[in-house]
This record gives sequence, C-alpha cells and structure tokens, in this order.
Amino acid sequence: MNILYSGDARIGDGVLTSLLSLLKNVSAPLHVYILTAEMTVADHQYRPLTDQQAAFLNHLVSQQRPGSDVTKIDITDLFDQQLPVANMATRFTPGCMLRLYADEVPQLPDRLLYLDNDVLCRQDCQTFYQQSLAHTQLVGVLDHYGKWFFHHRWRPFDYMNSGVLLLNMPEIKRTGLFADCRQRMQTKKMFMPDQSALNKLATTKRLAPTRYNEQHSLKPNTVFQHFSTTLHLFPKFHTQTVKPWQPEAMHQILHVHAYDDILQEYTALAPQLKGSNLHD
Repeated sequence: MNILYSGDARIGDGVLTSLLSLLKNVSAPLHVYILTAEMTVADHQYRPLTDQQAAFLNHLVSQQRPGSDVTKIDITDLFDQQLPVANMATRFTPGCMLRLYADEVPQLPDRLLYLDNDVLCRQDCQTFYQQSLAHTQLVGVLDHYGKWFFHHRWRPFDYMNSGVLLLNMPEIKRTGLFADCRQRMQTKKMFMPDQSALNKLATTKRLAPTRYNEQHSLKPNTVFQHFSTTLHLFPKFHTQTVKPWQPEAMHQILHVHAYDDILQEYTALAPQLKGSNLHD
C-alpha cells in the first residue's frame, strides 16, 4: 500500500501517530512517501522534515511490518520554481500545498493514498485503497462543513475534503490536474488553497462514503477519522482544534479513548522522534 504525506518538519508527530494507526489496522506492507520542502513566508521559515526523522520513521515501519519503508523526498526546488504566490500568506501553511507537486516527482507510484497528518486509521482500508480508478482522477469524501457552502458541479453536494484522497497519478498527469491547481494557486487567493483548487478543477472525482474520512465524531464503521478543526455554538461560537498527538486533549476535550493504545505507543516513541530532529 502506497501512502503519501506532505509538509514541513512539524508534521513528524502527526505522521508518527498516523503510521502507528496504519500499522495496527493494515496487514499489507506500507510504502510511505513524505513530500517536504524548505519554505519562506515573509520572515517565517519552514524547515523540511529532517533525514534523521525520516530514518526513524523508516526504521519503525520496517521493524513492525517487514517489507515496509519510508522515503523522504525534498521538493524545495520544485516548490521554488512554482511558488503559490497568491496563497503563501493564508492561515494554512504552504506545506499543505506540497501534495499538488506529486505529478512532478518521478519516483512516486501510480496509485497513492494521500493522508493529512491528523488522520488516524480505525479499520482496514484496503477495500478503499484497491477500488478501481478507471476514468477517475481522485476519490475522496465530502467536506463536513464545506459541502453546505461550496458547490462546483451538477450534484447538490460535491465539495470534497482533501484530507484523505486516493490518487490516480497517471490520470492526474494526463489531464494536468495538479499542474492546473498550481497555476491557480499562483494567481488566485483562496480560503483553503489546495482543497479549493482541487474541487474547482477536478473533472472526474469520485465521492466515497463518510466513513473513509470522518471529520466529526467516531462512528462504529469509521475507517479513517480526520481530526480537523470543528465549529461549536455553545457556550459561544468558537472553533476547536485537537490533534491525535495531544493525548490529554484527546481525553479531556474530545473524550476520545478509542486510540489509547496508539497514543500510548506514540508517547513512548515521541522522544526518539524529537531527538532525531536535533541532529540536522
């Protein structure tokens, strides 16, 4: 199974928790690719995931699942050549846009399951991963909030969340989808740049059931749970962001204990991951 993550050095904790959840629930070997880059926005510099962090993650998955591996791919040069100029200073870091350079990376395989680093696997996802991708650029799930406010095609709900995407890379390259998205990010400022561009420009996307990207609350049939920001009305309107690598918040704020074994393993391994970051 080919898995794709993207971001700067700060995604290490998320990738670790996400990988632990995959190792628990997926029996197939995992071939993990991490697109990372050095990026500068105004006076803020985003550093790429370090070689030491990648080596630690590679050792982890290869030990727990023989035949598995983690490959870090630094695409700083690609990013600098096609800067998303109009969207460099949005509330989302430019690291979230790196997935849209995947068509320019020759070593990536034809089929990729892209996961945001705040996505945990709850059940075996191989049925979702192995589905036919004929005449389809990508497969995803409706955005929990965006489906009510954004619309691009003929069906009443069609706005897809980009946190879990099954990518058909040959079709994406043939149609120029990611290239068009990068061009749009260079010239048009958008609220959620990568997600907005994909929804606007994808012509053959397929929608999957919510259980493959549950963005609200864990259900019995949830396959992937995505810990994205949620909206709350009481006691006053506010947003709430809790990530899987925050065990206390997972317990005290979300009251979620379904991943306690994974969080316990993460807590034991996190110091080694953070220690590996000090040597770059």
